[in-house]
Amino acid sequence: MSLVLDASTTLAWIYQDEISEMARRVLALVIEAGGWVPAIWRLEVANGLQTGIRRGRIDTTYRDAALSDLALLDIAIDPDTDRYAWTGTLSLADRFRLTLHDAAYLELAQRRALPLASLDMELCDAARALGLELAAIPG
Repeated sequence: MSLVLDASTTLAWIYQDEISEMARRVLALVIEAGGWVPAIWRLEVANGLQTGIRRGRIDTTYRDAALSDLALLDIAIDPDTDRYAWTGTLSLADRFRLTLHDAAYLELAQRRALPLASLDMELCDAARALGLELAAIPG
């Protein structure tokens, strides 16, 4: 089973003080079956790591090693994220009062009929409201 992976779950793998059993289960699923992400995922993950550097949580060596590790995973970048940005994604953002970034993950999970892996409760609530499966329940 493949899934849609969001940046919050990805960053939980990297920041050891944020790792949870749910994040570990999602990592195992991605290792086993791969995952899908919207085209903004790399920017969001890199931004989360840059914020960690600015806050003194990690250094550039750790960031670069984490990005190298992520690059080894079978994570497919959705080629159609932009095509839906001003239509389906915007509609979902309006409906569920989400950021466009979060709505991009929701739109992708809905369009590909895949479970969503997120630590963001509002995003998970929106997925449930749409009848989408969650890859693992945050907690």
